[in-house]
Amino acid sequence: MNLKKEANMTSKNLIKPYGDTMNDGVMQLAFTLPVENSARAKKAAEVYLTKLNLVDVAISSAKKLTDGFTYFVAFARAIPTLNYDEIEATEVQIKEMNFYQINALIKEKINRKLVIIGATIGTDAHTVGIDAIMNMKGYNMDYGLERYPEIEAYNLGSQVPPETLIKAALDYKADAILISQTVTQKDAHIRNFTEFIEMLEAEKLRNRFIIIAGGPRINNDLAIELGFDAGFGPGTLPSHVASYVANKMVERKGAQS
Repeated sequence: MNLKKEANMTSKNLIKPYGDTMNDGVMQLAFTLPVENSARAKKAAEVYLTKLNLVDVAISSAKKLTDGFTYFVAFARAIPTLNYDEIEATEVQIKEMNFYQINALIKEKINRKLVIIGATIGTDAHTVGIDAIMNMKGYNMDYGLERYPEIEAYNLGSQVPPETLIKAALDYKADAILISQTVTQKDAHIRNFTEFIEMLEAEKLRNRFIIIAGGPRINNDLAIELGFDAGFGPGTLPSHVASYVANKMVERKGAQS
């Protein structure tokens, strides 16, 4: 790359994948093809990646998953650049607070325990996400909501029908509802999230609760679009959720004063 072209990329904030050197475009990819592992399968994987406009393709690993399926790891070089200045995305605005600060905030500003209820809805039987946030042990050395003395946390587990979750939220007088979705095949998570919000709106209960969506394919933009107050994706800690709910409740209390 000549100096003039490199300077132009920098001035426009153009970016490419980074491998060994800046803007070399090197990427690592992992994917599965429905073919038996063989020299022909490796060539097919290489050709397929070239059809994605990748160059210098190298298949570094090919392993049989089961009959008729092979898993590939490859390296390749991407050609396009991206103007980072044109990218827009939102993040949940969280005030970074630890376990003790959050409990103190709830006790001093809300003057009662917060009630948070969570579940995985629909046919999704995975609870790893909701458990990481709700269960006492928490996640990544960050206490779960059940451990907070100023929070009453109720984890209803998996495969909870939306109407059951709403009824439980009313019975427990919940302040916030957490919904986790791990299964995303054929956009099942979108349908489940949408159904839940529509059911709340039909019962005129949408503004009664702080509603939070979570899962591996959730981001804040998607959650807001679906009618939630916030969306948390991979890497979210229990304290992130607790801080968000606590500060949101303080904000609502101030607005009602």
